[in-house]
Amino acid sequence: MAIYAPSESPAVVTREIDLTNGVPNVPTSTGAIVGDFRWGPCNEPILINNEGTLVATFGTPDTTTTVDFHSASYYLRYSNDLYVIRGMDSDTGKNAFQAGGSPERTAPTVENQAEFEATQSTLDSDTHTFIGKYPGFLGNSLKIEICGSNHADETNASYDSDFENWSFKNNFDTGPGTSAHTATIGGKNDEVHVAIVDVTGDLSGTKGAVLETYPYVSQAKGCQNADGTNNYIVDVINSRSRYVKLINLPVGMGTGAGAAAASTSDMKLAGQLDVQLTGGANGGALGTDDWFNAYSTIEDTNQYLIDFLIAPSLNDKTSHETLVNDLVTIAAQTRKDCMVFASPHRAAVVNNRANANKDILTGVAGFTRSSYLSVDNNFLKVYDKYNDNYIHIPASSSTAGLCAATDNNFAPWVSPAGTRRGQYFGVTALSYNPNKSQRDQLYRAGINPITNMPGQGILLFGDKTHLARPSAFDRINVRRLFLVIERAIAEAAKNILFEFNDEFTRAEFVNIIEPLLRDIKGRRGITDFRLVADATNNTPEIIDTNQFVANLFIKPARSINFITLNFVAVRTGVSFEEVVGQAT
Repeated sequence: MAIYAPSESPAVVTREIDLTNGVPNVPTSTGAIVGDFRWGPCNEPILINNEGTLVATFGTPDTTTTVDFHSASYYLRYSNDLYVIRGMDSDTGKNAFQAGGSPERTAPTVENQAEFEATQSTLDSDTHTFIGKYPGFLGNSLKIEICGSNHADETNASYDSDFENWSFKNNFDTGPGTSAHTATIGGKNDEVHVAIVDVTGDLSGTKGAVLETYPYVSQAKGCQNADGTNNYIVDVINSRSRYVKLINLPVGMGTGAGAAAASTSDMKLAGQLDVQLTGGANGGALGTDDWFNAYSTIEDTNQYLIDFLIAPSLNDKTSHETLVNDLVTIAAQTRKDCMVFASPHRAAVVNNRANANKDILTGVAGFTRSSYLSVDNNFLKVYDKYNDNYIHIPASSSTAGLCAATDNNFAPWVSPAGTRRGQYFGVTALSYNPNKSQRDQLYRAGINPITNMPGQGILLFGDKTHLARPSAFDRINVRRLFLVIERAIAEAAKNILFEFNDEFTRAEFVNIIEPLLRDIKGRRGITDFRLVADATNNTPEIIDTNQFVANLFIKPARSINFITLNFVAVRTGVSFEEVVGQAT
């Protein structure tokens, strides 16, 4: 066969060549926040799109968790993309469990699905049965009700006395019996009904509410439905329940339960069985290490696309400073594709109007000076409908939300501040309202003031990053412009990996990238640009080391921060052309 011929004999061969590569559309309005919640997976980022999903995943807040809950909720007023991570003190946070056993069982700590899979064998050896799916006091409200088959006449379900006398029978169509899988083998009475009940109403808001039902599940290991899906009670519960996990079947199940069905099996469960969970605990206040562990779960840029890291509300200066600086390290050195949004530590602002400005300046002085950090000055007073009171939440989540809303309604390279885009939603009042002199002090220190302007509402009145030196990157819109361009072009550049570094590939790259930059220029994000990817920067030495180099020169558009209006009075007989140049 010839080296280049498509066929050894005359033939017409068709081929497709795809030259439609372009710059992909990259998301730009996704936030990430860690908080203390009463329920849900721990140390695992969960993408939340609205407050309803937040409640369904992490539960309603109590007075201890309400600030973190509302910080997340208020970001979702501006954007529907937020990774929420539940932090946990693994020493004191516990899953509810079935007490008893020999030796006596102790409350486990199983933070999420990955940890459940990793510790399942240990839980098995500790003879655990049902446990709360997640750590938390709310798990103590869970009771598992199980009803088996007790037919006097297996051809008539109405003869099932256990089912007929069961308090939860109205949640099921008929009584349990024998699964088709077990009947084929020759066994019988392997089916049970399972109801997960919220005894105290802490999870659902209604005492005794049935949270989940699992009809006709089998006690026989390996039992399958007709469609080939697992029907073994352990497999069904562990794959579908939002509230519990099941390790071993509890004492009191049918004879031979948990083993594969045999021709002689009769797994009839005598009467009903209920399992009340206890021992669940939320854990103590999150320590610095707990915050670090939670935020470290979103360090991988390949797994999570994130634009805003939102710092939580810590009360003391030292812990808050340490956490914010750690987040800046993640953003500026590990990820390099997102910004941190932070407010001052809580004690500096809340109930401290007289000394707020001074304490804010002192508290923020230790923050890392970086263009990847934006700092505001305030806490927002908002209404907590879940606990019927007013609370103060850090403004950082809403400030990040303003950036997300600006992305969605305008563009990432547009400033989020001012009367057009910088208005905060759903805020009753500010913890304190800085005057002009105080705003000047804050802005000189790289802190963006939030102020209540008469007739205009509560506004973000600054768009600085926390960079110390004068630079284009000392403004949020410029930093975000470069982050978006870098992410989009880096994704597009993956298309030329493993191609030849020759004139054709370099021209292809330029033709892919230049339309993006022209579009951004047309949308006022940059004033001019130049892209160089040719023999001048791809020298023989570069090519021989299997590298490709492109230089992008960009003139970013600048936001207006200061306006001077000169009103000049002139004599009646003077021509305007004579004096225009004198007014400077």
